[in-house]
Amino acid sequence: MPVNKASLSSAEARRIALAAQQFVDAGRGPRSAKALAEVVGRLGVVQIDSVNVLVRSHYLPIFSRRGSYSSALLERAAYDERRLFEYWGHEASFLPIELYPKFRWRMDDARNGVGTWGRLKRYATSHQELVAAVIEQIRERGPLGASELAGAGKSKGSWWGWSQGKEILEWLFWIGDVTTARRRNFERLYDLSERVLPEARALPVPARDEAQRELMLIGARAMGVATARDLRDYYRLPAKESAVRLGELVEQGKLLPVSVEGWKHQAYLHHDAKIPRQAKVTDIAALLSPFDSLIWERQRAQRLFNFHFRLEIYTPAHKRLHGYYVLPLLIGDRIVGRVDLKSDRPSGLLQVKGGSLETDVATNDVAETVARLLSELAHWLQLEKFVVSSRRGELMRALRKINR
Repeated sequence: MPVNKASLSSAEARRIALAAQQFVDAGRGPRSAKALAEVVGRLGVVQIDSVNVLVRSHYLPIFSRRGSYSSALLERAAYDERRLFEYWGHEASFLPIELYPKFRWRMDDARNGVGTWGRLKRYATSHQELVAAVIEQIRERGPLGASELAGAGKSKGSWWGWSQGKEILEWLFWIGDVTTARRRNFERLYDLSERVLPEARALPVPARDEAQRELMLIGARAMGVATARDLRDYYRLPAKESAVRLGELVEQGKLLPVSVEGWKHQAYLHHDAKIPRQAKVTDIAALLSPFDSLIWERQRAQRLFNFHFRLEIYTPAHKRLHGYYVLPLLIGDRIVGRVDLKSDRPSGLLQVKGGSLETDVATNDVAETVARLLSELAHWLQLEKFVVSSRRGELMRALRKINR
C-alpha cells in the first residue's frame, strides 16, 4: 500500500529509497536487452563515466542490483535495439528511449545558447561553415568519431582540449542533431539523429512545463522520498523552473510533503512510494559505483545514510584518504564502509587496494559478506579471484585471512 504518513523515521526513509532504487526484491540479473532496459527504466537514468580502472561505471548499477549479467546487453539495448539512448540526463547518461521527447526542451535551450550552452552556441555561430561540413561528412560517410573528421582542426594540446571537430560534434549532440550510433573503445561514434532514432524523434513532444513535471516525477519515483534539491538534481533541472514544477506536482497530489527525522529541509514523497518491511532489506549487500544514482548527490547520501562520500580520482595520490576508485559498501539499509578496487587484467586478479569501515561497524560483522561480494565481482569481471594488495584500512587483515 502507498505510504499515508505526514512524517517518516530516518529508517523508513532509507527503506523507501532502497526500494525505489531497485535494491528490494531485486531478482536475478537480466538475460535480455529488454530486461536490462526495464531496470534502467525504473531508475530513469544511468550515468556514463570513462574511468576504466575497475570497469566503466555504467555497467555497475545493474550488477549492484541484480548480480552477474552480460555487460554486452547494455550495448545491445542502447545501440542495437535502441531501447536506450545517450544524452545529458544527470551527466552523460543512458536514458530510456521513451524519455527522448521529454528532453527536447533541453536541446532547444542548447540551440538557443541558454545558460551553460552559451559558449558552444557562440563557437558554432562563428564556425558555421565547419558545422555544415561536419554534418555533410556524417551524412555521406556514416557514423564518425571526432578523430575521423577530415579538415576539422587540430587538438588544442591540453588534456581537456577538444579539436574543432569535437567542439562542433558536442554542439550538434547537445542540440539533438546528432547522437551516439555506438562506441568504439569507448570513443563515441556520431551519426544523424534522424537516421539513428527516427521513431523516437517522431514521438509527440510535450510542452516544456509538462516535460519537466514528468522528469521530476520520474526522478521522484526513482528516489521514493526526496528534498527539492534532490528532485532538481536527478535530471539537473533549472532551479527556478524546478521550484515551480514542484509546486505544481504537490498541488496535483503526485508529490506529498512529509517530514523526515533528522532532515533539515522539507521532503516530498512520490505518491506510489512504499515502505518495505525491515526484513526485506536485511539481505541487501552490494558494492556501489561511485556514480550510482543512490549516492551521486552527496548531501542526499549524508542525509540518508550518514555517509560522507567524496570522489578522490582527481585528488593527488598523497592526499587521498580512501583511494583512487572507491566503491561504497551497502549492507542491509546502511552504507558500512568502502573498498578501493582495481582490475589487474594481465594477471587476472581483482586488487583490493584499501578497505575501511564506518566508525561504528565491526570488522567481524561484515568481513565475510564483503569477501563474498568481492568474489562475485571478480567472477563477473572474468578475473580469477580477489587479492589484498595493501594494508591500508581495517578491513584488509580480515580479507587477507579469508582469502588464504
